[in-house]
Amino acid sequence: MRIHVLVVAATVLVAAVPVLADWLPGDPAKMHFPQLPDPNGWDVKANYSRVLADDWLCTETGPVDDVHFWGSWYGDQIGVIRWIQISIHSDIPDPDGTGPEFSKPGELLWMDIFYPDEFTVRPWGTGEQGWYDPKIPFWRRPDHFQIWQYNIVNIPDPFIQQEGTIYWLDISVESNYGEWGWKTSYLQFNDDAVWSDYVPTGQTPWEELRDPITGQSLDMAFVITPEPAGLLLLIFGLAVLPLGRRRR
Repeated sequence: MRIHVLVVAATVLVAAVPVLADWLPGDPAKMHFPQLPDPNGWDVKANYSRVLADDWLCTETGPVDDVHFWGSWYGDQIGVIRWIQISIHSDIPDPDGTGPEFSKPGELLWMDIFYPDEFTVRPWGTGEQGWYDPKIPFWRRPDHFQIWQYNIVNIPDPFIQQEGTIYWLDISVESNYGEWGWKTSYLQFNDDAVWSDYVPTGQTPWEELRDPITGQSLDMAFVITPEPAGLLLLIFGLAVLPLGRRRR
């Protein structure tokens, strides 16, 4: 009976792998705190050459192999994501405090592109949200209601972050049909998020992201977490250990 129960438990743990790819409030994180999505905030355009970035403070040295973030589609017209480009940069601190300058991404430290079979998407919730394209600029509220969570886990050859260091996470999406936006957070850390545009000659200078109506600082919704597979393997090992002992 004991052996049967342990085998069933191990089977359940293996079946739970896809579930652990998601992130829920209360799950662990390796950053200052999870920047949860604002259900009544903005989605800032981050495709068709647009790139957004926000900063985080590393609280645990180790690989950045598990990234989650939230986004939505303009007018809830769901398109097809061809790939997601993620990059990590060093921090250029704000040089003048309350002056006109601001902190921004610095040296490129790591970059990778993820295709549809390398990330998962799930519905997160709903809310009356606005759409914002800072380049034009253009905004509309209300625009859409659906919120989506995007999960990239078990990243091969990940960036190794160092505790106590501030980094920048950059996200840009290439899609067929539809316009995709990175969702803002109701939680704020350090400086504003920033945006830029890829152009034939390179990349335009970073610009601050601020609420197009109120002018308030905007931060993006994301969380960097420990890899779920490591925890699962540990639990699985503890579950099957008594089986070996029983055989002896």
